[in-house]
Amino acid sequence: MAEVTVQSLYEELREPLLLDLLGEMPEVPVPITARDVHRPGMALMGFAENFRPQRIQVLGESETAYLNSLDPQQQRLTVQRVLDLNPPVIFIARDQDVPVPVVELVRERGFPLIRSALPAMEFQRELARHLDRLFAPRMEVHGTLVDVYGVGLLFTGRSGIGKSECALDLIERGHRLVADDIVEITRTSQDMLIGRYREVLRHHLEIRGVGVIDVQAIFGIRSIRMQKRIEVEVQLQDWDEKADYERVGMEDRFTEILGVNIPQVIVPLFPGKNITVISEVIALNFMLKIYGYDAAQVLNERILDTMRKSDRLRDYLEQDRE
Repeated sequence: MAEVTVQSLYEELREPLLLDLLGEMPEVPVPITARDVHRPGMALMGFAENFRPQRIQVLGESETAYLNSLDPQQQRLTVQRVLDLNPPVIFIARDQDVPVPVVELVRERGFPLIRSALPAMEFQRELARHLDRLFAPRMEVHGTLVDVYGVGLLFTGRSGIGKSECALDLIERGHRLVADDIVEITRTSQDMLIGRYREVLRHHLEIRGVGVIDVQAIFGIRSIRMQKRIEVEVQLQDWDEKADYERVGMEDRFTEILGVNIPQVIVPLFPGKNITVISEVIALNFMLKIYGYDAAQVLNERILDTMRKSDRLRDYLEQDRE
């Protein structure tokens, strides 16, 4: 994860959150190491027992109303107490006027005081959402991610086994490519895995014998997605006669990515196998399970029910002496 600083945060959010720099932006990068946002009401009044200096501070209407109730000297001393606790940055919400002594103080100390035109609650919500994305655990996986019937299938396997070719077949059938070769995966605060492409590889496929192709240019905008939730890993393997592959589907397999378990389907490959249709079936079968229908369980119950009926019939015939 790239380092998050006050300077980078200001540049990224200056337009979307309507930011205006009132203090001085330090030349040396100021790191932000905590994702949560705090309202320093108690600290302004002198109680800083549970104050965490790593958190971003936001002054809403209540905090600025309190400052405006003080005389200029008290305003300066009150804000100075908060600055002495070393927060990385202070934001002012709803375009509120900042007392002159406070502006003078932050400029003397070279401290970043930033004002937003958004209301405090909306500003905090958008800022927290952005920080969640920045601080989310992430990793890169060698594979291909395709949206098949709305299900994010992550194809993995050794290099050259046919992940890109499978993706190309799926795209030709109307499904959408998210990423090929390198998939950037992020875990959200809701423990969902979101995959997207690496910027330099943006929606390109490498097909051996053909070369690199631009999926969007050939198949159109409907053939791509910017990102997609990863819901199933489809691991492609070379066929091994000695391996014991799942044939009924009674035992669900799972794999762990960034601490999140998702279903895993292992598909052995041999010449002539239609992996494209199989991939579509994997996606559809996953959706059926989400809606509460498990074909393997239904078949198993049917077999058991047939066996029970057969046992009852046999018992009846054995006891029928007439």
